[in-house]
Amino acid sequence: MKNKRKIIIAGGSGFMGKSLENHFKKLGDEVLILSRKPTTTNTLVWDGKTIGKWAEYLENSDVLINLSGKSVDCRYNEKNKSLILNSRVESTRVLHEAVENCENPPKIWLNASTATIYTDSREQKMTEKEGIIGDDFSMSVAKAWEKEFFKNEIKNVRKVAMRTSLVIGETGGVFKVLEKLVKMGFGGKMGDGNQKFAYVKMNEFIKMLEFSIENEQIQGPVNFTSINDITNAAFMKALRKKLNQKFYLNNPEILLTIGGFILGTEKELILKSRYVYPEKLESFGFEFDKTIL
Repeated sequence: MKNKRKIIIAGGSGFMGKSLENHFKKLGDEVLILSRKPTTTNTLVWDGKTIGKWAEYLENSDVLINLSGKSVDCRYNEKNKSLILNSRVESTRVLHEAVENCENPPKIWLNASTATIYTDSREQKMTEKEGIIGDDFSMSVAKAWEKEFFKNEIKNVRKVAMRTSLVIGETGGVFKVLEKLVKMGFGGKMGDGNQKFAYVKMNEFIKMLEFSIENEQIQGPVNFTSINDITNAAFMKALRKKLNQKFYLNNPEILLTIGGFILGTEKELILKSRYVYPEKLESFGFEFDKTIL
């Protein structure tokens, strides 16, 4: 029988946090959520900036997962850019301080990062070792995020930066947006459709996270992404098939620019070619799900 674990999820009130919470609870683990707006008895108040009573609960915990950060599904004006950056760096900084103060800190700390740390690529696979990291806004945020996370080693704490691609789940995430587009008849390719589409299904993300917890040799940056090599056009075709939608229109870049402005988001979320490969997980023997959806 598996030992009961004490798991802390910072920023766990969103789609991914709820999915993880449900998963761990089904296994019989104790789960505590750090949130600005607590709604349940297992939720602790935190502002993502300062040490509070929540820090006491890190003592003798087994797993710390940090998912905090303002959604990037917004317009990149100066206010939102500042919020996107600071919400990630500050939450990581204050968790670092709290973990360092523990006598018996979490055995593993998995901190969210992003696959957008890598440059746009249609030919070269972006692996943890050979991926090219650039200097645009998204990459700069990711670099600052990971710099804060890895700034100091903490004795007896194993750190994993989850460089996560777009997460697909039927209860939330980008899937709901794409599903709506398909049902409205706009389920064709985005732009020229040849950009690589790096994604990971929510259930596979959970398996990757559990695999990383159990395998004590895994540490540092890890690409949390599907092993499938697929373009945007091929993914949208698979999604149309899943939703049994035969009619569709393609989405030229100009339409995505206008649509992004109207919806208050950025077209790069769809048009950037993310050719990300999970080399580290593969090297440790992780069994990937090779179905598209």
